[in-house]
Amino acid sequence: MPKNQPACRRGRENILILHNIRSVENVGAMFRTADAVGINKIYLTGYTPAPLDRFGRKRKDLAKSALGAEEFVKWEAKKNLFALLRSLRQEKYFIIAIEQDKKSVDYKNLRLRSGRGNAFIVGAEVSGIPKSILKKCDIIAEIPMKGKKESLNVSVALGVALFRILRI
Repeated sequence: MPKNQPACRRGRENILILHNIRSVENVGAMFRTADAVGINKIYLTGYTPAPLDRFGRKRKDLAKSALGAEEFVKWEAKKNLFALLRSLRQEKYFIIAIEQDKKSVDYKNLRLRSGRGNAFIVGAEVSGIPKSILKKCDIIAEIPMKGKKESLNVSVALGVALFRILRI
């Protein structure tokens, strides 16, 4: 079995939704993380930059931080996040937001549902995932902060959460 497919061995597909991520470097880093944990596909929504520019040329700035992962991880840009979430819900995906919220659970206590696909969502670096999107999620997972800073960089938070939640 290819090394980037550990999630499939457990009988479920794992996808990632990057919503309104402004930093090209963060997107590239998240492609690397997605490859490392065996994410099957990334959906880029809102203003999140894609590995190809609007003319179909490879984005060198994204490729620099992705280190080639953008070539291996399937991805697709979607204009309408709400339509994507409706479609994933119909396909029985378990939709997980990685975000700080009063309704969140500690990410270490999150248990994935066997046999179901999982869709992980992360949002904008400063404002996070909008409340209207959080309402469409099955669960909100939060990484507790013990220091003075309230949060981690979005690409770092994604890596911490995925490695723990997927038990890698």
